[in-house]
Amino acid sequence: MLDTSFNFIKKIKRSFFPFYKNKEIQFVFNKLQEGFSKDIIVARFVGGCVRKYLTNEEVDDIDIATILSSNDIKEKFKNTKFKVVETGVRHGTVTLVSKKLKLELTTLRKDLETDGRHAEVEYIDDWQLDSERRDFTINSIYLDINGKILDPQGGVTDLKNKNVKFIGDPQKRIEEDYLRIIRFIRFKIIYDFKVEPTTSNAIKLNLNGIKKISKERILVELYKILDLNNFKNLNESTDLKEIFIIIFPEFKNLERLNRLNQICDYSQINRSLLLATLLIDEKDTHEYFGHKYNISKNIKDNLNLFAKSLKLIKENKNFFAKDLEKNIYLHDKGYLINLNILNFTTNSKLKFKDFSEILKKILKSKTHKFTIDGKYLIDNGMQQGSLMGKVLKEIEVEWLKNNFQISKDRIKEIIRSHSN
Repeated sequence: MLDTSFNFIKKIKRSFFPFYKNKEIQFVFNKLQEGFSKDIIVARFVGGCVRKYLTNEEVDDIDIATILSSNDIKEKFKNTKFKVVETGVRHGTVTLVSKKLKLELTTLRKDLETDGRHAEVEYIDDWQLDSERRDFTINSIYLDINGKILDPQGGVTDLKNKNVKFIGDPQKRIEEDYLRIIRFIRFKIIYDFKVEPTTSNAIKLNLNGIKKISKERILVELYKILDLNNFKNLNESTDLKEIFIIIFPEFKNLERLNRLNQICDYSQINRSLLLATLLIDEKDTHEYFGHKYNISKNIKDNLNLFAKSLKLIKENKNFFAKDLEKNIYLHDKGYLINLNILNFTTNSKLKFKDFSEILKKILKSKTHKFTIDGKYLIDNGMQQGSLMGKVLKEIEVEWLKNNFQISKDRIKEIIRSHSN
């Protein structure tokens, strides 16, 4: 109830104080407009920030389309508190950064030639032509600094109807940039799972084009998809699920999402745990996925640790019973909670009752701390040196075996055995 009230208040605030009323944003637009008459609009918001504004969601990333070139923008903000970062000057994009804001500005353009990966563009000052080169109607809605909408492609109506529609011919749009297939999946998951036949056919005819896209670009889009709260319901859409699995065959365990939905709030699942849920199996699919997409070392290590722990659970019936406190010590409660979730989602034989009882045990279990350190060893007769690490490890292993107990006499005995 409290969360609902808080979200309602935030929505009311957004209605009365829209994002474009921010003083710094107003300053940016005034700076961009300098030297132009009022009847020429130099810049407008576009993309996600406009969609979120119209659907009364919180605006985070702010994209601005402008008739100015990157060099013009750099010149205008030379002596201001905004730093100009050349994030994509080759594509007509720069980023303005202040302590509180990050704004991406891109010059209006039209595509001259495309090859499914890159486009040769011409910079223009025509808003209609700029809208025609964008992917979906809902991404071609422009908003000026006064809150006035420019909607050349009818995106506002499509947004109201949750209709994700390519601008013009879907086949042509996809052939311009094959990554649009994956972007289409993402927006469909956000707004509406239904795929109309013409678009579905155009996508299926062009699936081979995705091989032309770099793995880095694909992974960025995939992570955006996995981060969506609605992703948990992907199994409800036969068409969308079919396209997703053709593109990402490693995710053949999507039915596990149904078990995941039984036990936890999707928004609380971190990326490593979700990938582990969908990828880890007896064929080491997670390793293949990690190699194919060159995922970060951190996520790779997390997946390998989850896979190793799942094998231990299968081999050791006491993992969540007698050995629970030991395993909490070796990892931590947070990891064990995630491991319990993973064990339930990947093992269809487990019942909700089993998951629930293990979770209660983890939460109630004592957390132990190994307090013996180098100073303790020195105080008990050991000389400082390279052997100290080995001795500490030996003491820790015995302490763990003896249910987190080891006598002072036994520690001295171990020290003596390494002093001879």
